[in-house]
Amino acid sequence: AYIPQSDTYIEKDSSINDAIDKLRHSATRSLLTRRDVLIVASVSCIYGLGSPDEYRNMHLFFAEGEDLPLEEVKRRLVTMLYERNDYALERGTFRVRGDVLEIVPPYEEDRLVRIEYFGDTVERISIVDPLRGEVLGRQPQLTLFPGSHFVTSREVLQRAIKTIKEELKERVAWFESQGRLLEAQRLEQRTEFDLEMIQELGYCNGIENYSRHLTGRRAGEPPPTLLDYFPDDFLLFIDESHVAVPQIRGMYRGDRSRKETLVEFGFRLPSALDNRPLTFEEFEARVSQVIYVSATPGDYELARAGGRVVEQIIRPTGLMDPAIEVRPASGQVDDLLEEIRKRMTRGEAVLVTTLTKRMAEDLTEYYEKLGVPVRYLHSEIDTLERMQLVQGLRRGEFSVLVGINLLREGLDIPEVSLVAILDADKEGFLRSERSLIQTCGRAARNADGRVILYADAVTPAMRRTIEETERRRRI
Repeated sequence: AYIPQSDTYIEKDSSINDAIDKLRHSATRSLLTRRDVLIVASVSCIYGLGSPDEYRNMHLFFAEGEDLPLEEVKRRLVTMLYERNDYALERGTFRVRGDVLEIVPPYEEDRLVRIEYFGDTVERISIVDPLRGEVLGRQPQLTLFPGSHFVTSREVLQRAIKTIKEELKERVAWFESQGRLLEAQRLEQRTEFDLEMIQELGYCNGIENYSRHLTGRRAGEPPPTLLDYFPDDFLLFIDESHVAVPQIRGMYRGDRSRKETLVEFGFRLPSALDNRPLTFEEFEARVSQVIYVSATPGDYELARAGGRVVEQIIRPTGLMDPAIEVRPASGQVDDLLEEIRKRMTRGEAVLVTTLTKRMAEDLTEYYEKLGVPVRYLHSEIDTLERMQLVQGLRRGEFSVLVGINLLREGLDIPEVSLVAILDADKEGFLRSERSLIQTCGRAARNADGRVILYADAVTPAMRRTIEETERRRRI
């Protein structure tokens, strides 16, 4: 990212989360080799990933008894972006010892493939534990996919280098015609360095920004994504769809805004704009069978369903939705204090939601002075620290967790017997019907679960929340 106002460039952290990269390779390999596949993905599935056709075409197939010269295999592995390392094998590397070839595929880390040769013939294919050297099993055939999703053949690479140079020439000339010599020099220096890396190694850091050239797409065409690796008849479940669908809608605009600044100031070629997430319309065109899953579906999902709504009251623990009580907002802090102390004597936990970060912090400070073990949770707290706070609440290190909008979907804490919603009658996003239902659901994991709405008036959102909860309790 680049911030023109302060002339601050934030370099991309090119380190790849190794575990996530392994799972990504495992997912694409499974999708290309079998039909019975279940993939769990975040909204990152709509981001550019590399052409499935090139990924599939660059595979290497081994079969026992078949001729496949070892020298040719070594050259192919390098082209497929595997690295040779005769000492320390890790994901995406291989080594050769005499007539034995050992490979660690990018989707493995605790198993390697050992291919034994007799002359130019594949004699045996084994799966081996790299630590103990023990053979775990035989495999008569093996399909090996590339070490990177952005792999391309040498012919495609040369074509891409040519078109990148042509675009660079045009863009540098445009900057110079505008008298912006700094941007022209910056772009030329960065792009030439990337081209040299691609020419010599077959890749460079940020190679995905040249994906339009590598895949031969026209300007503006959507990039290949994980969705393109699926067969046409795949089924998509969107969990918590009332949150996920708006996220999918917003990804394209946010990415576009950031990249336009990089292009405008010479950090990237204009073609980098096509390394992007799908627009919502492009996403819709790629999915045909969708099940939206939510306790509070949005208007879009209900309209798409066309009346085909299946209601599921799922109670794996046998517990009903919590009872809801409305109390006056005046004196809510002290009234809640009494309720908290009752729960503390029973060793139970309490969740409290406020409207602002300031109020969450002030309430936490006030209760701490009165001897209540309490913590607060809001968006400025790091993700890892949030997890530690939730785990601390479950272990009983403190009894009360105060939050704003993070105490909702996906937060399952059976120890919580009370959810208190302060200022429940202040209408808005945080006190909408969907938000209230989701927040109330945090108390549904405890047999004594209860919700208190502090309000001086019952708003339409509160009324619908109470009516829906009572309906589910009757069922």
